[in-house]
Amino acid sequence: MRMFLAVVCMLCTVPAFPAELARLTVMVKSVDTGKPIDRASVVIKFRHGRNVNLKKIVTNWETKTSQEGTVTIPSMPQGEVQIQIIAQDYQTFGDIYQVDKPEQTIEIKLKRPQAQYSEDAKHP
Repeated sequence: MRMFLAVVCMLCTVPAFPAELARLTVMVKSVDTGKPIDRASVVIKFRHGRNVNLKKIVTNWETKTSQEGTVTIPSMPQGEVQIQIIAQDYQTFGDIYQVDKPEQTIEIKLKRPQAQYSEDAKHP
């Protein structure tokens, strides 16, 4: 019984492991020109990670890029994130990335929409 109480007391005094945090910067550029795309909508969703306690940490972000085409999340959990980019005159982009460093930059290049093909357009 004493051994059981000693183990319970030790477990109660061990602090919860804090989530490993990262600073994430997303750079959005045009594939054609390499120039930054400003005011692109950026949605970042935290999916999985080594984190135990995320109750007090934001895990979903929706924001727009700056004039430099960047968005920075100063404090987010490390792990798997889904990033979606929506910008006027560009194809919508979405992919999953692994954020595993204390400071990480992800560069995303957007394509212009492809021309639509119609069978009727060739035959008047």
